[in-house]
Amino acid sequence: MINRDWKCTLRITPNTTRLLVTAEHGDVLKARFLPPPAHPRAALTLLEGLSLWMGRPPLPVALSVDARCLSMRASTHLGDEYWPGDSPLVRFEVAARDRRSVPLSGLGNFRLEREIASWTWT
Repeated sequence: MINRDWKCTLRITPNTTRLLVTAEHGDVLKARFLPPPAHPRAALTLLEGLSLWMGRPPLPVALSVDARCLSMRASTHLGDEYWPGDSPLVRFEVAARDRRSVPLSGLGNFRLEREIASWTWT
């Protein structure tokens, strides 16, 4: 049976939104989306879907928003807030540094997302 203890990193910049999902054995999923999302709940809904797929909610997520995005309209990524709304399926957390996991190849350099994902969840 596959270990479904996933950790997720969502990094939002003016040019892209990048998602990295890791597990104890390494990377599970990584994706790059062009901005802006077509719906303000798209990011949270995507994370809720991953939580349902995992089958053991809530999904822990480290959120990283580039400082350049703070001047943009917040509703383009996170609803009407600068931080996503509460969800029983997703838990946003603060992380502390830990070790790195084995990477998947493709979709470019995920160094910053991997750095966030390699932290120990508190």
